[in-house]
Amino acid sequence: MQQFVVPQFIDIEDKIIGPITTRQFVLMMGGGFLIFIFYKLADFALFLLIAIIIAGVVAVLAFLRINGRPFHFFLLNIIQTSTRAHLRVWSKEITSGEARKKVKEVEISPVEQKKGAPKEGLFADTSRLAELSLMVDTGGAYGGE
Repeated sequence: MQQFVVPQFIDIEDKIIGPITTRQFVLMMGGGFLIFIFYKLADFALFLLIAIIIAGVVAVLAFLRINGRPFHFFLLNIIQTSTRAHLRVWSKEITSGEARKKVKEVEISPVEQKKGAPKEGLFADTSRLAELSLMVDTGGAYGGE
């Protein structure tokens, strides 16, 4: 039987320059490119303001980790949480036809009821459990026998 090497530590990013990972290096290169463009296009005072902002954003995205995860995952989680509904309400309405269909599925012949466990307690009989389940599923539309 062949033996295979199983990769370990697959969640650790590869380091390319000292402690800098590929993702961090690409982010810093992109930030440096943006700063260079603003250096050529803007006057010096505006360039300094924009360069400080870009350098700060790039540093946060490249190096900040929250709960051991990169900062961009944290940003994505914030965006997903803020775009979702804050209150989720389940309003399942069941029609009388669906309730009748459920009743027909649950009905058990008298011979099968006698074969079951003796009626001791609330859940000892499976037909009683099925009946209670049907009452819960129909939201009270099925009132029981």
